[in-house]
Amino acid sequence: MTGNDPFWRLPEVPSFTLTSSTVQHGHGLAVAHMSGIFDVPGGKDTSPQLSWSGAPAATKSYAVTMYDPDAPTMSGFWHWAVAGIPSAITSLAQGAGDDHGSGLPASAVQLRNDAGSARFLGAAPPAGHGSHRYYITVHALDTEDIEIDASSSPALLGFKMSFHILARATLIATAEIS
Repeated sequence: MTGNDPFWRLPEVPSFTLTSSTVQHGHGLAVAHMSGIFDVPGGKDTSPQLSWSGAPAATKSYAVTMYDPDAPTMSGFWHWAVAGIPSAITSLAQGAGDDHGSGLPASAVQLRNDAGSARFLGAAPPAGHGSHRYYITVHALDTEDIEIDASSSPALLGFKMSFHILARATLIATAEIS
């Protein structure tokens, strides 16, 4: 693995199945998953529908993230981070990551993305910067409480998860603006 893979320094763990009715692995994101907040024409900042299965039996909770390692920063760009999803939940409806997290379980904590808002932020690669990859990942954790609150950063969530991760499942979608 190389630094081009955001998981290359993290513990290797098994995978499980992650599917979506709104995102296809290896394909471009739909305009609904692009960012109107960042003025992408037609962008709606709508989180994708996600369903997962086959996580380890020892899973006690899940976290969901969307990360762009190709952003022109030294640290990539976090578009979405949610922790505290109970192990009995195995899907999220499209739009679950709105301003109020209205489609998330009551125990879930939606963290601030790198634009500073606690919600899903759609893709918005800079015009002419080329194709960006968006890692949409469900992380199976061995704890019910990762000890994260809404003031925590996605990077802190990632650090804490590295000690509790049992498995992860990822869809990689792309986006480009000419």
